[in-house]
Amino acid sequence: MLRVVNRFQKIVGFDRSMALASSALTGLAPLLILSSAVLGGDIADQVIQRYGLTGGGADAVRAVFSGEGAGAGLSVFSVIFLAISTLSFARAAQRLFEQNWELKPLSVRNTRNSLGWIVTLAFYAAATGALVTALGRGKLGLVAAACEAPLTGAFLVWSGWILSARRLTWRALLPFGITAGVLTAAYSVGATVYLPTLFNSQASRYGAAGAVFGTVSALFGAMLVIVVSAALGREVRDELDRIRQGRRPSDDEVRRQWDSIVEQTRSRWRANRKQGGRKQAEDRGP
Repeated sequence: MLRVVNRFQKIVGFDRSMALASSALTGLAPLLILSSAVLGGDIADQVIQRYGLTGGGADAVRAVFSGEGAGAGLSVFSVIFLAISTLSFARAAQRLFEQNWELKPLSVRNTRNSLGWIVTLAFYAAATGALVTALGRGKLGLVAAACEAPLTGAFLVWSGWILSARRLTWRALLPFGITAGVLTAAYSVGATVYLPTLFNSQASRYGAAGAVFGTVSALFGAMLVIVVSAALGREVRDELDRIRQGRRPSDDEVRRQWDSIVEQTRSRWRANRKQGGRKQAEDRGP
């Protein structure tokens, strides 16, 4: 567990989760709206049906995510913007794998693989949406979540393989895929309970903007689950390798890991406190 916490801090897990959530909002949402308009269906109706939204929450989601007229209004500029935003999300996911598994950053040199990942992501989203529609919500969406888990795990394992430019093997990514599949299914069940309240409360306060706030919160939770799964999966794989090789951590190693976690936490606290003091000084003015 100490190794998992240490790994999560090394990749700056909370910041990485927020970066992924922000990139997903600007990149994934337009892609889903456009694909639903071109292929048929409505992403807004799928979100409403999946989480059982009613009243103001449902109206806010329709106002923000309705795909009506998306296909007709498609222009060269919108295509370019969509490409840039979706590639930004793909690179954010790529950086997660590179940082967590300590790989050399490839950045734009991995663009071809990123484009292939985006196309597959659209099919994955369509498949999970169809799965939920076919199975219905049921009680807490347990059946749909259970059926989604292996699909999500397989997609995330493939994502790590393709976004790392095939530098990560399926064997190295398998613990991550299993963990992510289980945890995302649990998050999906929890979101079925929590998100309707969140969307309705935000919509009653802020209108259509409330749907955006609710979406960001939901995306942050989902990305946090994936980042935690990545850290846990990496450490599980390393521990299995150590067990196979007959190596066990010494007491000194455990103590060093604990000291490292404490020092990193204190360092981040001092940095945030210093930044907060500087901001207060700027607000007070000369």
